[in-house]
Amino acid sequence: MSAADFTVLGASGFIGSALVRYLSDEGYGVRAVGRHDHGDGLPLDEPLGHVIYAIGVTADFRTRPFDTMEAHVAQVLKLLRQGTFASLTYLSSTRVYESNQRTNEEAAISVSPASPSALYNISKIAGESVCLNSGHPAVRIVRLSNVIGGNGKQDSFLDQLLREGLDSGAIALRSHPDSAKDYIALDDALGLIAAISERGRHAIYNVASGVQTSHRQVLDVITRQTGWPIRVDTSAAPTDFPPIDVSRITTEFGFVPAPFTAYFSDHIKRTLQSRKDQQ
Repeated sequence: MSAADFTVLGASGFIGSALVRYLSDEGYGVRAVGRHDHGDGLPLDEPLGHVIYAIGVTADFRTRPFDTMEAHVAQVLKLLRQGTFASLTYLSSTRVYESNQRTNEEAAISVSPASPSALYNISKIAGESVCLNSGHPAVRIVRLSNVIGGNGKQDSFLDQLLREGLDSGAIALRSHPDSAKDYIALDDALGLIAAISERGRHAIYNVASGVQTSHRQVLDVITRQTGWPIRVDTSAAPTDFPPIDVSRITTEFGFVPAPFTAYFSDHIKRTLQSRKDQQ
């Protein structure tokens, strides 16, 4: 293996750091570039191998509009202009389908600039568009769903619920229990991202489970694991994100998603143990 089969940009984040561990464990040479490793975060003076662009702003994008556009558009533009790489895989999000009926990779994306979440979606779409129109032949887009795994310190909806339970011994669900999302296990996501980066045949991939999991199902798993009392707000309107089309990764990579109950139960155990170890 060469010194840098892969370069992971955004290696200090949740997905980036997990990718570094996964690729290293698989025997690849990995260059991990975090936000403080270079002045502008991008090493442009040497071949980078397969680049995975995991730089991003997530939960606090509403209060950091300039940082969001810088991370999702400006930095990748610089990489495309000046970088030398075998391939570039840009990590986007299935959130771009928020206002869509169709969620296959070729569907036109609908956005409303006035929507509170529009800045994030538009910035990701802009980053995708810059990549796809750059003229580089080995550029790929991964639209990533809600990834579950790690140490429970992420800003995901599920980890927020677990932290609330750990802090107060109870959970108050402030959205309708019939609301639903697509979740994918971290290990599933990492394997697909690596495979797409090395040998993906298409320009855009949804990396998701293709299965809608309701908040009610989430709460059932948490209750069985912890016994925490749960209060729900049934007056809130249910929100049902459109189901994500995963036919491309199923056909090309033979993908079968891990069962939600199994990996979420394991994630709860790890999160509880992590909190216990900190005490």
